[in-house]
Amino acid sequence: MVSVWSRVPLGEILTKSEEWTETLPDEQYRLVTVRLWGGGVVLRSEVSGDRIAAKRQLVVRPNQFILSRIDARNGAFGLIPDSLDGAIVSSDFPVFNVDSTKTTPRFLEWMSRTTAFIDLCRAASEGTTNRVRLKVDRFLAAPVPLPPLPEQRRIVARIEELAALIEEARSLRAEARQEAEVLPFEAFQELVDKGVANGWSTRLLSEVCEVNPSRKGKTAYQDDIAVSFVPMSAVDDVTGSIAKPEERVFSEVGKGYTWFVEGDVIFAKITPCMENGKSAVAKNLVNGVGFGSTEFHVLRPGNEATAEWIHNIVRQPSFRRDAATSFKGSAGQQRVPQAFLESCKIPVPPLTEQHRIVTYLDRLQAQVDELTALQQATQAELNALLPSVLERAFRGEL
Repeated sequence: MVSVWSRVPLGEILTKSEEWTETLPDEQYRLVTVRLWGGGVVLRSEVSGDRIAAKRQLVVRPNQFILSRIDARNGAFGLIPDSLDGAIVSSDFPVFNVDSTKTTPRFLEWMSRTTAFIDLCRAASEGTTNRVRLKVDRFLAAPVPLPPLPEQRRIVARIEELAALIEEARSLRAEARQEAEVLPFEAFQELVDKGVANGWSTRLLSEVCEVNPSRKGKTAYQDDIAVSFVPMSAVDDVTGSIAKPEERVFSEVGKGYTWFVEGDVIFAKITPCMENGKSAVAKNLVNGVGFGSTEFHVLRPGNEATAEWIHNIVRQPSFRRDAATSFKGSAGQQRVPQAFLESCKIPVPPLTEQHRIVTYLDRLQAQVDELTALQQATQAELNALLPSVLERAFRGEL
């Protein structure tokens, strides 16, 4: 138990490293940074010496303990990994050698992830707002519980065993979520393949939908007429809905607007947004929709297809892979061309079959959403497991 463990000042197990180097303008150096909340010690960048302001820098070695003077109170500390041997840091990142006759680096690293250790760093920090710094002398004077080395090794082994189980649970959860998310796509494709094999017709998309209909010949919008502006962020591919259209007046939309009406299907032209699933059925909007530039394609179904059926077509990974073969434009600004829409073929079952399949997919998606919500609800419990393990371990209860 902790009550029988020795309590020693950190200065008895940590000594400041004084391995300094003078940087040279023409030499390349690896710079180190420390992430917050136990995120680890990582490479920040590689730069030439002439880009380093302070020419005197600390050299770091594997298994040294490093912390940020500014953010130690926010969990910015850890061990130097082997991969950063010989990298450098400024004096804002004190580096310490670990006395291996009294503690193991892994024991110290796990202990540093506890609430008690972060509280210790906060107590050792002082200063005004935005100028708070850890005082190294105060930090090294702070006492920590230190069991004998065999007990330290046992505790580390047990923590790492439990941490591996927690990580495995996270991986299994992520895998299950990914499988659930693709289930509606796989189900739709399976139904389509079966339907086409049993005689469903395939038609050009442009035969069953009007592609990017024009307002030519329509009454012009007046500057003060209300419209619903749809930013890309408002389009929910999963539900096929527009979450929060912005109420504007037409004069605020500007030239080059695209428009659509109730029941149209929209999906992103710009390739990153299209690939990430940005499509919806227009519903409950004011005076069609005006939005700047031409970021969406618009499909207006005729009498042979429902909007929901077309929405399921355009959100299929297979449709988006086919679209990718026709991308036009420069890197980062590629778009799905209208020519692709006019030439691609889609399955067109009878309307009754479209309704039946869409209803089935809606139920399936609802089940996936329920599973996802359940996983999110329990994610907090999973995230709290390792901190709980650490608190028990350093109370001597593990």
